[in-house]
Amino acid sequence: MNRLTLTLLSFLLFPIASIAHGPTPQKAKESITINAPVDTTWNAIKQFDDIASWHPDVKASSGDGKNASDGTRTITLKNGGQLVENLDFYSDKDHEYNYRLKTENVTAFPASSYTINIQVTAGADANTSVVTLKSRFYRGDTGNTPPESLNDAAAVKAMNEFFKTGLAGLKQKLEK
Repeated sequence: MNRLTLTLLSFLLFPIASIAHGPTPQKAKESITINAPVDTTWNAIKQFDDIASWHPDVKASSGDGKNASDGTRTITLKNGGQLVENLDFYSDKDHEYNYRLKTENVTAFPASSYTINIQVTAGADANTSVVTLKSRFYRGDTGNTPPESLNDAAAVKAMNEFFKTGLAGLKQKLEK
């Protein structure tokens, strides 16, 4: 009898457990070709705390000046919200760095956490470069029934728009 009860309970609880899982990680990836050599493009983005110089959605940025693990920056977005980010990996040689959200601010950006990689690679010829931004992130509200402004779709849309606007701003700056 105990075995039958246990089997019945497992069938009853299984659907509840499958519904009550948390959010799934989302991904975004955008690339752009810029008519500038790799070193020129890298020099425009390599200073971690200077994103405001090329990203149109960033009103201001400041940091500790470290281009190494544990470097920190604070960005103020055009909407007035601030995000604090930490540098996890930096390679001048590979023209690449990775960073993550340190302090969540879902009123500024609808993601509760994210990691972002930015890399510059050679384009089709010596006078072009390709900049790629990619991210893994979670929606702003990680509960089971998030409001529309903090759900997966809102987070994906915000991340893709942030990437596209940033890459377009970098291209515009370098191709003047």
